[in-house]
Amino acid sequence: MAADAAAVRGLVADGTSVASDVANILEAVRSGGDDALRRYVETFDATGGAPVLVEVDELDAALAGLDPAVRAGLEVAIENVGTVARAGIAEPRQVALPQGHTVTLREVPVRRAAVYAPGGRNPYPSTVVMGAVTARAAQVDEVVVCAPGSHPVILAACALCEVDAVYRMGGAHAVAALAFGTETIPRVDVIAGPGGLWVQEAKRQVSAVVGIDGFFGPSDVLVVADGSADPVLVAADLRAQAEHGPGTLSVLCSDDPGLLDAVEPLLREAPDTGAVAVTVLVDGPGAALAFADAFAPEHLELVGATMEALAPDVRSAGCLFLGAAGATAFGDYVAGSNHSLPTGGAARYASTLNVRHFRRRMSEVRIGAAAPALATAGAPVARAEGFPVHAASMEMREDAGT
Repeated sequence: MAADAAAVRGLVADGTSVASDVANILEAVRSGGDDALRRYVETFDATGGAPVLVEVDELDAALAGLDPAVRAGLEVAIENVGTVARAGIAEPRQVALPQGHTVTLREVPVRRAAVYAPGGRNPYPSTVVMGAVTARAAQVDEVVVCAPGSHPVILAACALCEVDAVYRMGGAHAVAALAFGTETIPRVDVIAGPGGLWVQEAKRQVSAVVGIDGFFGPSDVLVVADGSADPVLVAADLRAQAEHGPGTLSVLCSDDPGLLDAVEPLLREAPDTGAVAVTVLVDGPGAALAFADAFAPEHLELVGATMEALAPDVRSAGCLFLGAAGATAFGDYVAGSNHSLPTGGAARYASTLNVRHFRRRMSEVRIGAAAPALATAGAPVARAEGFPVHAASMEMREDAGT
């Protein structure tokens, strides 16, 4: 098809809204606390009467029963994700200003964070790793996980990540409990992690009272490749992304019609998962870059020398993978990059999950002897804005020197 990014996005557009229903659930849990939460858990989470808080013995048993190969893979993921995440922490930086004062830029972690690990079609232990390890790297005091369905592999991942608590709940009611707190569930400062439409809408609605990592919709991948790319590998990456199911977009963009012709039949051989696969023909690398930036993919693969050369100019992608070996699937699990990425074109302005989502920047200001010069500059501005006491507050410090 033609290189129209908006048209490609429109192939999976969904106008469904659950905003009103979610608002009702949030208010019910906010006002009703544990009683309301328990009703929703019993209705939607199929816990079989088990308590919402998962006991440590159950986590230990899940870890003991975990397939050794899965455990080894999760341990690699934990080590790599942690190493990359810790590299994102900024040290305090003091800036000296010409009037004689200093402003120190500091980062401080939030005290409590929650990671939502979806429990719908499949369990996602990798999501526990991406969220919990990154929060730990950010030096968050307490990290908890929401594990609807409490699948053993999810619980085992929680044990490996040494989270502080695991709650057997999901959906909008779980988001409400985390955001507002109940009698038994302390409120958190940040909620991170993917989830279905109800979870994401709930995160959006509580974002005025709790930090969130973003609003996540269906997944997507864009492979930008030249004629040297192996069509079998390209098709494998597009088909892998399609495993995420309905609403997923797998897009191949190339300036080589032969590559598109070779890949298309391989895509048709794939099982129908409800995902949408699209091929886009462009007239050269420049047009491919323009399409990629307009599409703003969650995952972007650049394959082949002419397309890999575009990497320094990419501005809008959740995560960028380079070269024939750069399968998006590595990033989903063990590469060390985070797989919680902006979807739906949000990569134009949003970032991958990182330590900054669990830390906040604050300024530490020491005025000292700069007070007279700053008062001379600031007081007229304050009066122009109609705040004479602001002006006086500055001018009173002209002789203070502290």
